[in-house]
Amino acid sequence: MKSVSSSRKLFPVVAAPKVSAGERSEPKRAEGAGTAATLVRSASPPLAVAGNPEVVAKASRRRFTVDDKLSILHQADACHQAGELGALLRREGLYSSSLALWRHQRQQSILTGLTPRTRGRKPNRQSQLVVDNEQLKRQNQKLSKRLQQAEIIIEFQKKLAEALGIPLKGESNE
Repeated sequence: MKSVSSSRKLFPVVAAPKVSAGERSEPKRAEGAGTAATLVRSASPPLAVAGNPEVVAKASRRRFTVDDKLSILHQADACHQAGELGALLRREGLYSSSLALWRHQRQQSILTGLTPRTRGRKPNRQSQLVVDNEQLKRQNQKLSKRLQQAEIIIEFQKKLAEALGIPLKGESNE
């Protein structure tokens, strides 16, 4: 045991008691009258709190369908008394900004404004033009090849008809 000296007296230094992770550092006080309550040490080990199975580990964002949005907007439009709209927003768990956004979308167009937007990367218009251009080039090459083949066949037919002495329709004999 170490001792610490003061100006006149020596005081012993006592090590702090070891405390487990879930245990309080101070002992519990027993129920007693006034200031003469006695100290009682907790005999039971600390309890580990198990996770609540009803609580979702990761919160997910709420998504409203078009029907849900229109229903809530209809209810909001029917609120005429003071405090009714606030009660509706609290009951549905919404902010007034969401309601304003949905009203704006409904005003623009019910079918397109209230449908959810597709997520992810938007298609690049420039890359779509490049793809279309490549497709048209391939189609042009195929058609050019077929035209060349057709011209070769027609030329062969002309030579064969000339060799056999068969007159061709559409040609004038000079």
